[in-house]
Amino acid sequence: MECQGLFNKMTQQYFSPEGLEKLKKELEERRGEVRAEVTRKILAAKELGDLSENAEYIEAKEMQSFNEGRVVELEEMIKSAVLIGPHQKLETVVVGSTVKVKSDRHGEQKFTIVGAAESNPAHGFISNESPLGTAFLERKKNEEVEVKTPGGAVRYKILEVS
Repeated sequence: MECQGLFNKMTQQYFSPEGLEKLKKELEERRGEVRAEVTRKILAAKELGDLSENAEYIEAKEMQSFNEGRVVELEEMIKSAVLIGPHQKLETVVVGSTVKVKSDRHGEQKFTIVGAAESNPAHGFISNESPLGTAFLERKKNEEVEVKTPGGAVRYKILEVS
């Protein structure tokens, strides 16, 4: 029992309400439209005859396998999802927080700490599991953190937490 609790905690992923909705929508599409399309392709390929050398059938079965694997993956992600929402008057950085930071190397930047599945560094969404995200977690306004990057250590000062 204790191991199962630890496993569940380790597999939790953090999502914004929008991110969780995207997953649910993809799951719905894969269970409905994608399954139906794959089934049509399999039936059409079966009509072509010998299945052992039927490229269309093999391709359709591979599509089916991929789709069903993704359905299971999405179901697990949704089941273990931890919803993050807007926080008010936060003092400490948590998953879901937006932090404004300043460094000598990069100037002022804003990052939103999200779960790994929603991470998009180019748009300012950094994973809570990334070196930068991990460094900011549990920190407060005016604290300084040092993050080791491939280009060397970078020192950040936290200017705002929201």
